[in-house]
Amino acid sequence: MSSILVDSSVWIDYFSDKHKYKILDKLIADNQICINDLILSELLPFLYYKEHQEIIEALLAIRKIDIRIDWSVLVHFQTANLIKGIHKVGIPDLIILQNVLDNNLLLFSADRHFKLMSEMFTFRLFEEE
Repeated sequence: MSSILVDSSVWIDYFSDKHKYKILDKLIADNQICINDLILSELLPFLYYKEHQEIIEALLAIRKIDIRIDWSVLVHFQTANLIKGIHKVGIPDLIILQNVLDNNLLLFSADRHFKLMSEMFTFRLFEEE
């Protein structure tokens, strides 16, 4: 099975309500997840601010996937989104999409636009059983 890149939307829900995404506990225990610097940069400032050192250390211990940005690919993604009527997809999410595709990862995200984009681009979303 491919590694699963866990998006910040899932982490935020997971930290705020431990009952949501209970499957994440198993994925962590089975060492199936990964993270990248973009997702960390979305999560860490608030955690540092709130002094959640234990959570910070746990996130930093997860296998990190390097990000390579090809701006022409991001332009292609966004153009295809607009043609299909998918609006308001931010550049960070396009970078995450490229990271998933470049590394053959599954994506675990709560953002609905990733579901829409998965019908257009060749990537797989992790779905809870």
